Amino acid sequence: GMDWLILHDAIIVCGKKEVHVPLKKRTLVVKVVKKEPAERRLEDVPVICKFLDVFPEDLSGLSPPQQVEFEIELVPGAAPMVRAPYRLAPSEMKELAKQLQELSDKGFIRPSSLPWGAPVLFVKKKEGSFRMCIDYRELNKLTIKNHYLFPRIDDLFDQLQGSSVYSKIDLRFGYHQLRVREKDIPITAFRTRYGHYEFQVMPFGLTNAPAVFMDLMNRLCRSFLDKFVIVFIDDILTYSKNKEEHEEHLRIILELLQKEKLYAKFSKCEFWLDFVKFLGYVTNTQGVHVDPAKVEF
Repeated sequence: GMDWLILHDAIIVCGKKEVHVPLKKRTLVVKVVKKEPAERRLEDVPVICKFLDVFPEDLSGLSPPQQVEFEIELVPGAAPMVRAPYRLAPSEMKELAKQLQELSDKGFIRPSSLPWGAPVLFVKKKEGSFRMCIDYRELNKLTIKNHYLFPRIDDLFDQLQGSSVYSKIDLRFGYHQLRVREKDIPITAFRTRYGHYEFQVMPFGLTNAPAVFMDLMNRLCRSFLDKFVIVFIDDILTYSKNKEEHEEHLRIILELLQKEKLYAKFSKCEFWLDFVKFLGYVTNTQGVHVDPAKVEF
């Protein structure tokens, strides 16, 4: 304690988080070391460990057809839209070639020869990697909007009253698990320096993509909505009153994902929580509150 530090004339170096203790012939330096949390393993998570195939390291190819296909309905008289590729930095060109190869290998994109073509740009993600984005703004102007009614956030959270155990499942490349209707594939085309491609799976950036994916997830989870599941696009929140109940609820949802061949990203999922952050709110046994991290002062 403090008496011991005074007795030994110790020096506290706050900036380095060190304590220097003078001894007879040398100085003992005590450092504060942050212990890295143990890496989570699928095999160690109750219930989850029985559904390893739902959490692959990556998507290896096209998912089977789902109950819903992504369709693009154009306004009457819409003509094919073509834009010249944007100028990219050398580092972005390298990333472009890499991501095009990955998407091609998985069957997510294929060569295109039809007169549609949006430009490509890159957005830097939080961890420093780059996400390839297609600038579909011009195509979106020509698309008839899907007025699918999204649920009110407060209505969703009303269902959580009395819950105390939570798990959050994030689907891996959720959009890419939904196929584009065959006749609409050419409309998704994009142009790059390395070729002209079109998407066989639903790409990011199209105006109706969130509504279509939400429709799919609501259809699949309809029997469980407002009972122990909340769905918002590609996020699934499972909630229960106790651990015994939660074990059964998790099993039901994972069996559903397994049956429908929908896959989740383990690193973005959280299980067996006594509170959860979801859609900008924190939920626990005391109720639902705005996530302090989302509040600016």
